[in-house]
Amino acid sequence: MRTRITDLLGIRRPIVQGGMHYVGLAELASAVSNAGGLGILTALTQRTPELLAQEISRCRAMTDQPFGVNLTFLPTFATPPYAEYVQAIIEGGVGVVETAGRSPEAHLPALRKAGVKVIHKCTSVRHALKAERIGCDAVSVDGFECGGHPGEDDIPNMILLPAAAAALKVPFLASGGMADGRSLVAALALGADGMAMGTRFLATREAPVHENVKQALLKATELDTRLVMRSLRNTERVLNNAAVTSLLEIERQRGDTLTIDDIHDQVAGVYPRVMRDGDVESGAWSCGMVAGLITDIPSVQDLLDRIMEQASWIIQQRLAGFIGAEPSERRLEEVA
Repeated sequence: MRTRITDLLGIRRPIVQGGMHYVGLAELASAVSNAGGLGILTALTQRTPELLAQEISRCRAMTDQPFGVNLTFLPTFATPPYAEYVQAIIEGGVGVVETAGRSPEAHLPALRKAGVKVIHKCTSVRHALKAERIGCDAVSVDGFECGGHPGEDDIPNMILLPAAAAALKVPFLASGGMADGRSLVAALALGADGMAMGTRFLATREAPVHENVKQALLKATELDTRLVMRSLRNTERVLNNAAVTSLLEIERQRGDTLTIDDIHDQVAGVYPRVMRDGDVESGAWSCGMVAGLITDIPSVQDLLDRIMEQASWIIQQRLAGFIGAEPSERRLEEVA
């Protein structure tokens, strides 16, 4: 399948793995790239730029296909050495960077000089337009359904994606709620040039996370995520668990006086405990509503093959059957 995203990124399938903390390691990124998509390493999972350089080398030894690096610019107690991370990416010969959080504008000149393509994650059309204006090559438009940080506008993809398509000139990915061939066809129909998946890739054989995480996703339904830190305007969609219940109660009690220190135990140092050690109840960890559509743990290759086969069938068989049909011939049960 060829789209503006496949042409831009040099990949065979318009499917991108989102950057995920303590998940975006070489095992998963290389598997996605080998299956025809774009795998993504997560820069800040590596504690130093030197460790990121080693992870880039490790990934390159596992695939000869394009892969990228996620670099998230978020307010933290200790600001990471972003310029050094950017340099490690450039020196590692990585061709694509997915940026997120705050604007990547300060680092675009160095990335563009090195020929690196930049995809910026956005949760609104206005932010996507700014990313386009400052020179990003593409954007990932993340709807309210997404795991992690959905922004503060609460706009789902059925509205957000066509609004983005009407406003943007650069290619864009649909992110949030993406799981299968139906997701891909819907994303394309709504104007996107491909899709990005995060939560769905967690439940694959190659995902370098504890088996407890994968089993938690298998058990989850579309009703099992919660929004936390809304009063801090740092909203995050997470999988419900005991720690999240505690966090939400603290939020309810403190109201507008809540500070990040009040929920330190529920949010600090969570990802190593969950993803590496398998303590899935120990804190709040990102998960999309798409968990309700996860029913198995396939290999990445099988997952991408299945997505493309399903998308092709929907386009060539199911939808083609409606073209040119009289309204009276369109059975409601077929459309449903």
